[in-house]
Amino acid sequence: LVKPFALAEVKALADKAVATRALKDEVRLLRRAVGRAVSPGGDRLVGSSHALLDIFKTIGKVAPRNVPVLITGESGTGKELVAHAIHAASPRAEKPFIPVNAAAIPRELLESELFGHERGAFTDAHESRMGLFEAANQGTLFLDEISSLPAAAQATLLTAIEDGVIRRVGSTTSIDINVRLITASLEDLEAMAAAQTFRLDLYHRLNVLKVEIPPLRKRPGDIRPLAGH
Repeated sequence: LVKPFALAEVKALADKAVATRALKDEVRLLRRAVGRAVSPGGDRLVGSSHALLDIFKTIGKVAPRNVPVLITGESGTGKELVAHAIHAASPRAEKPFIPVNAAAIPRELLESELFGHERGAFTDAHESRMGLFEAANQGTLFLDEISSLPAAAQATLLTAIEDGVIRRVGSTTSIDINVRLITASLEDLEAMAAAQTFRLDLYHRLNVLKVEIPPLRKRPGDIRPLAGH
């Protein structure tokens, strides 16, 4: 401040100082919380760029809310790490975190893997088996490559989200589930929905909250700490 100054200037500078201090405290706490979120594979989010700090802040905002999250980004940007960080910072942190790559499951086995099956439901179904939704009950299910789901599985997934129930393949009994669904996609789901290759109603159900991860080339400040890690 340079004399003479108005009280409004003092107030404006004080407000700015308080806001800056609060923001620094928030970022420090978020970085500490997310930094502790280690994936089942032993990896974690590493870096200090503004872009990554924005992701930390986004995680801090979406984690407490019990709604679906859609994560977008190129291959290798850390979508599963972000999903695990959201789970670790959520009230479900002590419950299961089940990650699955939908594109890696053969189409004929997809519904069985997700929702389970009863004995005799199909060839080689020699015993009943719970699916990934049941395994993740009370916790978080992370579905990567969600764009690869065939139409039939999309319809079943939509029912599970809307009604909170699933039905094993070959069963007539519904099972109540309480699962937070986090999905990720390399493809533009909105464009796929417009082209009618992905259900529009399912897209809106999945895209309640969105986290976009920029590639490393757009956050070069993270290269050195990531290499060190």
